[in-house]
Amino acid sequence: MDLKNYAKKEKIKYFMVTYTDLFGVQRAKLVPASAISDMQKDGAGFAGFASWLDMTPAYPDMLAVPDPQSVIKLPWKKDVAWLASNCMMEGKLVEQAPRNVLNKAVDRAKKSNMRVKTGIEAEFFLLTPDGSAISDPYDNAEKPCYDQQALMRRYDVIAEICDYLGILGWGPYQNDHEDANGQFEMNWNYDDCLITADRHVFFKFMVKTIAEKHGLRATFMPKPFENLTGNGCHAHISLWKGNQNVFLDNGDRMGLSKDAYHFLGGIMNCAQALSVFFNPTINSYRRINAPPTKSGATWSPSSISYSGNNRTHMIRIPDPGRFELRLMDGSSNPYLLQAGIIAAGFLGLNNKIDPGEPLTCNMYEDYRNYPNLKKLPEDIEDSLSELEKNKELHEAFGENVIKSYIKIKNME
Repeated sequence: MDLKNYAKKEKIKYFMVTYTDLFGVQRAKLVPASAISDMQKDGAGFAGFASWLDMTPAYPDMLAVPDPQSVIKLPWKKDVAWLASNCMMEGKLVEQAPRNVLNKAVDRAKKSNMRVKTGIEAEFFLLTPDGSAISDPYDNAEKPCYDQQALMRRYDVIAEICDYLGILGWGPYQNDHEDANGQFEMNWNYDDCLITADRHVFFKFMVKTIAEKHGLRATFMPKPFENLTGNGCHAHISLWKGNQNVFLDNGDRMGLSKDAYHFLGGIMNCAQALSVFFNPTINSYRRINAPPTKSGATWSPSSISYSGNNRTHMIRIPDPGRFELRLMDGSSNPYLLQAGIIAAGFLGLNNKIDPGEPLTCNMYEDYRNYPNLKKLPEDIEDSLSELEKNKELHEAFGENVIKSYIKIKNME
């Protein structure tokens, strides 16, 4: 796609040329449409050290080369279009740039003629402008999940965002008040993992923007309030070869193929190390292993286990042909989240890793009955240590990527 022609057709005045750094922070330059041809060819210049990347001020310009396939016209500001970019430096891809990491993982899957499809559930809170409290003082029920009145008091915000999801063609299908007071979730259709990652990034930007428009503040922070359920970011995962869902086996009691169980086994095998990508902040570990919340359950995992349609486990199988990974939280980097799924999943697939038998217990109550189950890390230091030891993820992500990530996380 020629972005100059796109600008003329869609009456775009400005493009937001963006990239996402290792900590998941979105960076952007506002480029006038008259200059987009040069930017599409050469990229917009950034100083990599000025964001969360493992660079110094002495590094040359990092160029964010926009991917025209990612373009999204802002539904609330129709003369502006958003673009995800692939970062380059001196003619080479920046290895540690998260979208490049995911593209590398996608290419690895393509070599097996496969593609990973995912859908994500990005939970968020709507807060007062200073972020000190939930925005609705009447949203105080002990069990507020699916609360009709609380949902409709925030109708203007939720409906506006959902309308935009529809305009963008994402296929929104449900919105609800979640398990914490002031917390919401919005769902749209699953797709190829790179598309889902770009949409996840844009969704966070859109939610925060529309919340501000309505005089509120949105946060995807994992655990903003000690007594309330935290923000998860669950992923629903399937593997496809052409139009065939490789995970589907209607002859299996849970509807999963052997490949699906091996893929699942790879994720379980790497879960302790993956937690540093899926739960990347100090605050993340106030959500994992947390005591029961006001509503009665944290809805977050503590042990590495899987089950059928049972939300007390790290992985549940709600329907044939897919499974839900419930480990990730709202601070996870959308690109590293997807790259981690592919890396661990294909490790399991290639090595035929057996996840063992599913468990049917209430893990929140019965965890003491399973002392041999591996536990998730208790803090960010533990998860970094697990990543340092995991040679398979070093190989999948690239040694330099892992070293850079661990370095700046330790600095943080």
